[in-house]
Amino acid sequence: MSQPLPLPVFDPRLVPALPAAPDEGLLPAQPHRLTAGGLRELFARPPVWTPELLREKKFADRPPAQAAVLLPLVMHERPTLLLTQRTAHLSTHSGQIALPGGKLDEGDADAIAAALRETQEEIGLSPERVEVLGTLPVYVTGTAFIVTPVVGLVQPGFTLQPNPYEVDEVFEVPLDFLMDPAHHRRHAWEWGGVMREWYSMPYRDGEHERFIWGATAGMLRNFYRLLSA
Repeated sequence: MSQPLPLPVFDPRLVPALPAAPDEGLLPAQPHRLTAGGLRELFARPPVWTPELLREKKFADRPPAQAAVLLPLVMHERPTLLLTQRTAHLSTHSGQIALPGGKLDEGDADAIAAALRETQEEIGLSPERVEVLGTLPVYVTGTAFIVTPVVGLVQPGFTLQPNPYEVDEVFEVPLDFLMDPAHHRRHAWEWGGVMREWYSMPYRDGEHERFIWGATAGMLRNFYRLLSA
């Protein structure tokens, strides 16, 4: 019986972006969709749409695990998405930019409850501050996490207390930047005899480049598809 390959260690920043598809020509999400009222209307009466990404090619033979993440949309005058930089010592997705969230526990009523609980544990954002709008289609990562993305509105004025074991930093990226496909790059890389593809959305934040990629970028690409439907 062959042994499973270890998870790859590589720098995704060094994988070149693919040329844009000639027929892509996608437009940014319409500005009215990026407001609190537009987002509430979208989830109350969702359009017919098709998610682009649902499952990554498998990286490892692991038992599947149910998980949930929160897309905390902060309703500044220019809305933003709250993201975390994971600490380098974590066993999965260490050092990566991520949405707050984690595995479902037995005590969680559903994926929404898990996303809110995990967000409070990771960054100290109280569930009472989150107006949950709904969920996006389940996204399966290459490491066998079956992730339900939960979308919620957060009004400014909160105070965060990041868990230093899990989170190096919490930061915000403008939602209109993330929902503009001009900022979505496609990459391809062969590992284990399989060609793997993913999106990245690098964002320049002062002196930092926030390299959003992989599962986080994939779920955001699906969110863009919903917003632009």
